[in-house]
Amino acid sequence: MDERLKVTLSGWELDNPVIPASGTFGFGYEFADFYDINILGSIATKGTTREARFGNPTPRIAECERGMINAVGLQNPGIDKVISEEFPKLKQVYQKKVVANVSGFSKEEYVECAKKMDAQDIVGILEVNISCPNVHGGGMSFGVSPDTAAEITRAVKAVTTKPVYIKLSPNVTDIVAIAKACEEAGADGISMINTLLGARFDLRTGRPIIANVMGGFSGPAIKPVALRMVYQVYEAVKLPIIGIGGIASAEDVIEMMYAGATAVEIGAENLRNPYVCKEIIERLPSLMDELNIEKLSDIIGRAHQ
Repeated sequence: MDERLKVTLSGWELDNPVIPASGTFGFGYEFADFYDINILGSIATKGTTREARFGNPTPRIAECERGMINAVGLQNPGIDKVISEEFPKLKQVYQKKVVANVSGFSKEEYVECAKKMDAQDIVGILEVNISCPNVHGGGMSFGVSPDTAAEITRAVKAVTTKPVYIKLSPNVTDIVAIAKACEEAGADGISMINTLLGARFDLRTGRPIIANVMGGFSGPAIKPVALRMVYQVYEAVKLPIIGIGGIASAEDVIEMMYAGATAVEIGAENLRNPYVCKEIIERLPSLMDELNIEKLSDIIGRAHQ
């Protein structure tokens, strides 16, 4: 383990800043067949809701130039099964704490999921995905307005003791205003960005490739948007940021940290190359030598100096 790679998120020291993103790494143990997953900084577990969800109708994946669109729809076994079945399997192969991603379709559901996750010893940070449609608010995502983002933040913070990171949607007019609202409501950190909205159409039929028509666009093509948004939010809030969006190499990790991220999550690239996180961790020390970087923690927000 290279001490120079260590970073700290809300008092929790990680061996390195590399975290597989929620939804692209299952519950983690599935990847233990490929390599020792204990080398990872942490793992962001699959988005978990109160009830089991099959997810959206199929087809729900479409490849794109430099990325992919998914409309999986938060398929998961529900919080009780995650705690009773998935976490025990992960603990057999993984000794560290995880970033537990929770989702909800009402404030009450977020609160219930967060409270249950907070009680798990394997959970280091709660990552709250506010990109879900609000069933009581006309279907608009909780993450599109500062008021609803703050409401969920306050509600989750009221029932938890562990650090709460709010995962922001980029499909908004002003992501800075939403980040500031989360900070004022007591968030301990920000995860950003979630996927952009995209679509693909079949040239032969003219029909949408994805049953839902639209889905979340991720992959290398969104990296400049993610970098811009992380840069803007770092300027506006005092919270640590987990940078997400298009990261596929050690060079991408350094660039995201320059923009203001303390750690990073790697999403779509795991689906293309299951070894990518391992390769990035192994490449970072030599890249740091090339760039005359003594410790990774020194470069957080360098672009702002």
